[in-house]
Amino acid sequence: MTDAWTWPAYVAVLFGTVTFVLFFAPIVVIESRTYGRLSPLRLAGAAAFAIYGMALVAYTLLPWPESAWCAAHEAPPVQWRPFHSVDDIVNDTAGLSLMARLESAAVLQVVFNVVLFVPWGLFLRRFFGRGLGLTVISGAAVSVLIETTQGTGVFGLAGCVYRVADVDDVLTNTTGAAIGALLAPVLLRWMPGQELRRTRREPRPVTRSRRLLGMVVDLAAYTAVAAVVATAYRAYVLYGRGDELPAEAGWGDRAVPSIVAFVLVMLVPTLSGPGASLGQRALWLAPWWADGAVHRSRALARSLCGFGLYGLLDVVSALPPLDDGVTDAAASLTNVVIVVSGLAVLVAGPRGLSFRLAGAQVADARAEAATAR
Repeated sequence: MTDAWTWPAYVAVLFGTVTFVLFFAPIVVIESRTYGRLSPLRLAGAAAFAIYGMALVAYTLLPWPESAWCAAHEAPPVQWRPFHSVDDIVNDTAGLSLMARLESAAVLQVVFNVVLFVPWGLFLRRFFGRGLGLTVISGAAVSVLIETTQGTGVFGLAGCVYRVADVDDVLTNTTGAAIGALLAPVLLRWMPGQELRRTRREPRPVTRSRRLLGMVVDLAAYTAVAAVVATAYRAYVLYGRGDELPAEAGWGDRAVPSIVAFVLVMLVPTLSGPGASLGQRALWLAPWWADGAVHRSRALARSLCGFGLYGLLDVVSALPPLDDGVTDAAASLTNVVIVVSGLAVLVAGPRGLSFRLAGAQVADARAEAATAR
């Protein structure tokens, strides 16, 4: 019994942590742009929510059934009768002591279904800043989605229906969400929220961590764009043309994705607006020169001293016509650019290498906007 209750928690922690790491860059962008700065407490809250999301999956859908199990078991019927769990508790605990009743599987199942959605109410109400009504309704909607998923065998993907879809689960889950929503202002009063929103446009000190996080966002955006283009090309080859994928990377799945990422993530932001990269914009950073002017040539030169150089080398490493020695050297140099750029910020300060070589300062974009007004 203990293992059945606890092993999904380990799964949730493991995959929740992985999920948080994978979505760290988007989380940084959303938090920075919404609240004006990154709050360690809110980042911890985002990590906790990722783990909680995986807990919902682990506790409601795992373990995944094997084909032999599906063949040996019939699909359980949907339980449509509300409050049948009360009858189950009365029947299963008849004649037991109070402590034995509290420890019975029927009681624990109901309590667990309530407790499982208390964090939903806490997170939606305080971390995401939603109202009481929306928090409760969203909790009910998520519970209905879970029960639908269970009642359809994960929409047919599991091979059979292996969990009971139960209307009482929706009722208890919704109750848990309501309890969490009511307790959130007290239990999570320490979580920053609206007070940060009100000051989001106030300039903040330019720190090493902001520059480094901007680099992380740039690299993540570049990688994501290239991956999307490459995936689209492979899907077209497999399903559009009905061909097999080539054994070696070529223009479609390597060079073109890198070129598109270089243009969209590096060139377009650099040659527009203040000349800041996507990551710098996400962290409210902008280059600034002593004469106050923003020249595209300056911005391009600054970028090519840092992240732009990474993108250019990545494009070179992906070009099929080039000699293997050239592409391998370019690929190796991309790693050097990342390491050197990061170390330069850590050692020399927020300006790092690219701003210093371009003769630029790095400023808070909100301070620049306030000066312009």
